[in-house]
Amino acid sequence: MSEFTTNPVVQSLVALNETTWFNPKKVAFESVQGQLPLQMSDMQDAADRLSRFAPYLALVFPDTAVNHGIIESELKPIPAMQSVLSDLMGADIEGRLLMKCDNQLPIAGSIKARGGIYEVLLHAERLALASGLLREGDDYRTFDSDAFRALFSAHQIVVGSTGNLGLSIGTMSAKLGFKVTVHMSADAREWKKALLESKGVNVVEHTADYSVAVEQGRQEAEQDDSAYFIDDEDSTSLFLGYSVAALRLQKQLNEQGILVDADHPLFVYLPCGVGGAPGGITFGLKQVFGDHVHCFFAEPTHSPCMLLGMETGLHSKIAVQDLGIDNLTCADGLAVGRPSAFVGPMMDQLLSGAYTVSDDNMHRYLTMLADAESIQVEPSATAGLVGVMRLLTSGRDYLKSHQLEDKMPQATHIMWATGGDLVPDEEREAYYSYGKALL
Repeated sequence: MSEFTTNPVVQSLVALNETTWFNPKKVAFESVQGQLPLQMSDMQDAADRLSRFAPYLALVFPDTAVNHGIIESELKPIPAMQSVLSDLMGADIEGRLLMKCDNQLPIAGSIKARGGIYEVLLHAERLALASGLLREGDDYRTFDSDAFRALFSAHQIVVGSTGNLGLSIGTMSAKLGFKVTVHMSADAREWKKALLESKGVNVVEHTADYSVAVEQGRQEAEQDDSAYFIDDEDSTSLFLGYSVAALRLQKQLNEQGILVDADHPLFVYLPCGVGGAPGGITFGLKQVFGDHVHCFFAEPTHSPCMLLGMETGLHSKIAVQDLGIDNLTCADGLAVGRPSAFVGPMMDQLLSGAYTVSDDNMHRYLTMLADAESIQVEPSATAGLVGVMRLLTSGRDYLKSHQLEDKMPQATHIMWATGGDLVPDEEREAYYSYGKALL
């Protein structure tokens, strides 16, 4: 990888500097829309499937009943935090700042609830249709029955995870009656492992990082004809499950009277690990809003896999460890050294940019958010907060080239919170105290 050692962006990543990058390959959406391997119809199919399962989810997970079994989170203005960020910048942040509260998503308490649960439900539906237990038009509440549980008990679901994806897949799979094994990387939190085990999930702990956990899961599944492997590194089903968030967000923006058009741009800041969740959401948002939405990925300084893959053009053919970056971060959900083989190339012409955030700053912003808005999240979830400041301080050329400079007073900025609702109180307090000490 010596050919990249003189690249200034790569040099900054290797030095573990906080880095802001604007994508030089981004083009007008309509020029690439028809060439993408997935389309709006695929996203709508995923949304329709989740609607079919909604009565079942409302039945077996009472916390989803308030939304009639639709797994969705609040879109919430955070004006006090916007004021804090303005003070940090020394200039007013124009427009409005909102938080997409995926830290509170039902069932799994993180952004992974959408994609992970969706792929499990897709697999369950296919098995049920193939067996004859399910026919088109049936009430999906029948999935909560001994006959369906008996069918699924003969099948296994396997996944590798840093934590949150394993929680969503393990919880959903166990509820349906599947045997389920989650291979957890070394950086996964002990409480996440314990929570899964309490639900009857087989947790396999690894001393190595995420990529090793995924590979071990893949190898295990290949040796068992009854096993279905959910591949976080290369799954279109996970991706489409995440993408449905865009349709839901469109509805929420409409309900709040927030316009998204040429004069009212939308900026979205998404924490990124392997890339599936932020990539799926970006794909969905581009399908819905086209060039009126601008999406940015946020990564830890010690795990900048997507930024590295996109800047070098190598995508999944390069890992941060190849350049001596250790992939060790407090943001366990983002602790990924090699980006998704599927997502990176798709983002090449869609993503507006990416940036990295230090662990200490994620803790600082966690504490600021708790103090300003009384919102508790995981450190990784705060990475999105930095985006608006990076755009306004480092992105003047980007704003100028997209004719956005005079439209910023009407802009909407969405910080996408990724996890935190299930964090035990003692860990929550430790996160807060550490950030408070840094402030």
